[in-house]
Amino acid sequence: MAQYGKVYLFPSTMGEATAPADVLPARNIELLRGVRYFVVEELRTARRFIKACDRSIVIDDLHFEVLNEHTPAEAVEGMILPALEGHDIGVISEAGCPAVADPGADLVALAQRKGVEVVPLVGPSSILMALMASGFNGQSFTFAGYLPQEAGKRNGRLREMEREIRAGRTQIFIETPYRNNRLIAELTKSLPGDMLLCVASDITGVNQSILTKPLHRWAREEYNYDKKPTIFLLYR
Repeated sequence: MAQYGKVYLFPSTMGEATAPADVLPARNIELLRGVRYFVVEELRTARRFIKACDRSIVIDDLHFEVLNEHTPAEAVEGMILPALEGHDIGVISEAGCPAVADPGADLVALAQRKGVEVVPLVGPSSILMALMASGFNGQSFTFAGYLPQEAGKRNGRLREMEREIRAGRTQIFIETPYRNNRLIAELTKSLPGDMLLCVASDITGVNQSILTKPLHRWAREEYNYDKKPTIFLLYR
């Protein structure tokens, strides 16, 4: 029987100013040194991350495949071939944990179907770290990803989230960074003022800010989260 390689899920830093050694175990970097095949969300970001982990790694000796929202589904099949030939593959997201709200999940699903071992590694997850610091219910929660952009569907999703919150489930979601301020303003107008909103921005970065306040306070206070990586959480 052929000996397959493994698919390692390498969490990456969530801000370029963050040193890998500050947020990643030494074992991750040790494993990274031994991998020659990578599937990454963004080539330039991944190359910089690998070099930051160990400057002695020769980037030109590595093989990269890009897997993002523009990658055709049929292209993913070929990305698993190195593992089927006995080589380890490293999966790297643009920021944080791969395969969570990330196209890398497609490769992981394929690896599972092919019987290739998948090894998740410890590292920063903006979703879980935001939940940890929010003060909200960490036993029952939903990650909703991006809210719909079409007004009717978006309003319907907010009403659904409100029902979930009243039932005791924390709601976690994200927005395109340049629309962060607009989203907060929308939430203050669309949901009850006593509902709690946690805005977790630049987690692990030099400008980290994690604030939980009622929506009525967000409505009257100044803030600026535009173009900053941010997680939003709602609770009662």
